[in-house]
Amino acid sequence: MELLGLYAALMALAWGAYLWRRRHVDRRSRAALQQSVEAGLAEPASLHPVIDPRRCLGSASCVAACPEGALGMVGGKAALINGAACIGHGACAAACPHDGIRLVFGTARRGIEIPRLSPDFETNVPGLFIAGELGGMGLIRKAAEQGRQAMAAIRKRLGGAARRRGRDRREGGEDGAGRDGREGGEHGEGGEGRHGAGGADGAGRLHDVVIVGCGPAGLAAGLAAMEHGLDYLLIEQEPTLGGAVFHYPRHKVAMTAPVELALVGTMRFTDVRKERLLEFWQDVVARTRLQIRFGECLLELARAGDGFVVTTSRGTHRARCVLLAMGRRGTPRKLEVPGEDGPQVVYRLVDPSQYDGQEVLVVGGGDSALEAAIALAERPGTTVTLSYRGDAFARVRARNRDTLAALEAAGRVAVWLASHVTAIEPGRVHLHRTAGAHVLANDAVIVCAGGQLPVGLLQRAGVAFDMHHGQ
Repeated sequence: MELLGLYAALMALAWGAYLWRRRHVDRRSRAALQQSVEAGLAEPASLHPVIDPRRCLGSASCVAACPEGALGMVGGKAALINGAACIGHGACAAACPHDGIRLVFGTARRGIEIPRLSPDFETNVPGLFIAGELGGMGLIRKAAEQGRQAMAAIRKRLGGAARRRGRDRREGGEDGAGRDGREGGEHGEGGEGRHGAGGADGAGRLHDVVIVGCGPAGLAAGLAAMEHGLDYLLIEQEPTLGGAVFHYPRHKVAMTAPVELALVGTMRFTDVRKERLLEFWQDVVARTRLQIRFGECLLELARAGDGFVVTTSRGTHRARCVLLAMGRRGTPRKLEVPGEDGPQVVYRLVDPSQYDGQEVLVVGGGDSALEAAIALAERPGTTVTLSYRGDAFARVRARNRDTLAALEAAGRVAVWLASHVTAIEPGRVHLHRTAGAHVLANDAVIVCAGGQLPVGLLQRAGVAFDMHHGQ
């Protein structure tokens, strides 16, 4: 009897500890969810999980798998408690032992338009393909696979003409990657003098395919184009590759899984940080001599006979097919003020140390703007001003808001709410506040005002869209 009593006491103690921990976790998750709602961070911006409560058994494996802290346990079930923190890498869905999580775009409150695609990732416009996040897939591994499969479909569409061109180039030694695409090269990440399968670009040249964007989908598509011997042109509006991954915060975990890349083989990553993944991709580009034209932004896309005319910030290109792999970040939103085209104006913070000892103005009211101001305030001799049109920072993480407030109280950052830039000149910036016009001494302006999605451009090209509400 004494032994049974001891067992009963131990079981009661264990059960009590379990119930206490469950209530503690539940209270913490509910508080985090309430904080997200009050801060306007409950709505996810992109791909995110939807938990089926009938399948969720409360194992919390998805919560443990999420490195962003976007999930919590509410009422014994998994819940998305910080939608804005979710970057859609899908670790939660892979970790769920009961298949109780789906990854979707859009919510009941905020729908997201996704282009209508065929199983081969072709839009309703023949010859125009979309792969990756823009087409509804934000997972790195699946975006890369879509890029590879879309290029296979383009290769099939082009048929014998592409085969003959590819054979002629390989026999002539013009393929920038060598016969198998594995030899290293002096061009690194793709010089501007040569691109595609070789040769100079021009308005009269007809490419097999123009690939827009060099994130996971565009990179995989470019490698596949090389493998198929296609005359390709790969453009990227940023000065480096990576797409959305490039814009992740420093040291963020970019979850992925093994994926097959043409010319390279299997990319064997599971849990990998942003910097390591970008380093791997840059090495792939160097070894294969994949040619990329950086700093070239898509402006317009129009049908021309059996092909397309692609207008960019650096010229006009003709192509039989087009693959859009540019994600959903869009083109940086500009201020539309005089002087914005000056060399001191940029649209993201890459290296805070380059602004040491300078007078810097950060424009914007989101997390990216606050994080830029915070990072700059930590640099020696840097004077930082943050300008935002609104009266308060609403949709930002509490940590960023609190850190900025502490820096402002310490005199490290000047926060100008209800203000906007009216003109930018060498050495100074003109702003308007409620009290009137002001002029700030200035060396650099960093605009963090979000991006403009390419929906209008695609609609003008005739692409059909479907609205998704997280279903």
